[in-house]
Amino acid sequence: MTDVLGYRNYLAQGGDWGGAISSWLGFEHAPTCQAIHINILTMRHPDGPHGPEEEAWAVQFEHDQLLENGYRTQQATKPQTLSYAMMDSPVGVAAWIIEKFNSWSDTEGDNIESAHTKDSLLTNIMVYLVTKTFNTASWIYYGRREEGGRLLSTDNRRVEVPTAAALFPAELLAWPPRSYVERLYNISHWSEMPRGGHFAALEEPELLIDDIRAFARTLR
Repeated sequence: MTDVLGYRNYLAQGGDWGGAISSWLGFEHAPTCQAIHINILTMRHPDGPHGPEEEAWAVQFEHDQLLENGYRTQQATKPQTLSYAMMDSPVGVAAWIIEKFNSWSDTEGDNIESAHTKDSLLTNIMVYLVTKTFNTASWIYYGRREEGGRLLSTDNRRVEVPTAAALFPAELLAWPPRSYVERLYNISHWSEMPRGGHFAALEEPELLIDDIRAFARTLR
C-alpha cells in the first residue's frame, strides 16, 4: 500500500481471509493502517472465553465448527490429494464451491438463487477452472495450520487502531459476544446487519459499503 501504491495511510477492510489480513495490518502496521473494518472474526483470545455468555458461545461455536469444518480440515492437512481430484473434475469443483455458497449465505430456504445468480456462481467456479488454481488457492489453509495466525499475541495485546465490526446474521460461524471482541480490538463501530451471510460483499454490497462509509466518516 505504501511502497508500491504510494499511500501514506489507509483503511483496511475484509471478510473471510481478508478479515484475518486486515486484523494483522491493524496490529502490525499502525499508524500507516489507520483503521480496519471486518465482517468476520477469525482471531482468538489467548485467555479463551470469560463468563457465562462467552462460554455459551464457545460451546455452540465448537458444535457448529465441527459440522462445517470438513473442507478446512482437508485443505489444511492434505490439500494436494484434493487438488489432483478437483483439477480434472469441473463438477467436483462446482459441488465443492456451491455447497459453501448455499450453506453460508442468507438464502430463502434452500433457494441459493435468492442470494446469488447462476452467472455469479459460474463465474466464481470458472475462475478456478480456467486459471487452474484450485490447488494453489487451498495452500493458504495448510500454511495457516503450519505457521499459526489466529492469535495476535500471547500477552493480551490487541488491535489498537479504530475497528469496525459488521455482523451479518447468516455468517458461517456466529460472532462471540462484544465483550470478547473488545479484548481483541479497539471497537469503535459495531453494526448488527438485518440480513446477509458470509459472502457479504456479494450478497449485500449496499449494506456493506454503507457501513464502511459510515465508519470512515467517524475517522475524519
